[in-house]
Amino acid sequence: MAKAKPSIPNDNADQPLDDQENPELTDEDFARGRPFKEVFPEQYAALMRQGGRPRLASPKVQIGFRLSQDVVDRIRASGDGYNARVEKVLREAIDAGRF
Repeated sequence: MAKAKPSIPNDNADQPLDDQENPELTDEDFARGRPFKEVFPEQYAALMRQGGRPRLASPKVQIGFRLSQDVVDRIRASGDGYNARVEKVLREAIDAGRF
């Protein structure tokens, strides 16, 4: 037999069950709000030190050049991930000395 959940005092009995534990925030709630930086200064400082994703040793470079429409159509028709496949073909051509 499953145990019954303990009852939780409910000041929001008029709200649907899903919302009783998460009542809608009021203007007064927002007025009392403070920035994360003020409330948790140590955690904020740690996040700022991290600075996002680690730098790559050899980051990708955005370039642009024009290709014939039929070439672009065939590449895109090959499915998702076509950028990586195009890079692989170019790298193989470079390694084979064709460039």
